[in-house]
Amino acid sequence: MTQVIDQNSEVLMHFDLKLADGSAADSTRVNNKPAKLQMGDGSLTANFEACLLGLSAGQRKAFTLEADEAFGMPNPDNIHHMDKSRFAADTPMEVGTIIAFSQPDGSEVPGIIREVAGDSVTVDFNHPLAGQQVIFDVEIISVS
Repeated sequence: MTQVIDQNSEVLMHFDLKLADGSAADSTRVNNKPAKLQMGDGSLTANFEACLLGLSAGQRKAFTLEADEAFGMPNPDNIHHMDKSRFAADTPMEVGTIIAFSQPDGSEVPGIIREVAGDSVTVDFNHPLAGQQVIFDVEIISVS
């Protein structure tokens, strides 16, 4: 019996994530390392998971998600102005650079440098794909 994806499934899949203009945003195929996903663990949004429900091993599907269904809309509260002195001397202070910031609990969150003006650095902690429509193209390898 072929097992289909439900809310409790563990899924092994390849995916390609593209922007509306067709440019690649992410892919597991680049390094030929499929993604392992436990449905319901919070690693994907509910909208992404809903698109996978009912698929089974061997199936491919592409679906388009609007920004608010994918990575959300940019939140102005996630943009912070920081003093340059808070960065290591060897940190590249260039617009577009993504830097990992350590949290008090030891986890890391990525921030994108949006502007450098004098001693002020503007860092955007929104997801890099926030505000973007995305096309999620999946190939299900296994379901358990």
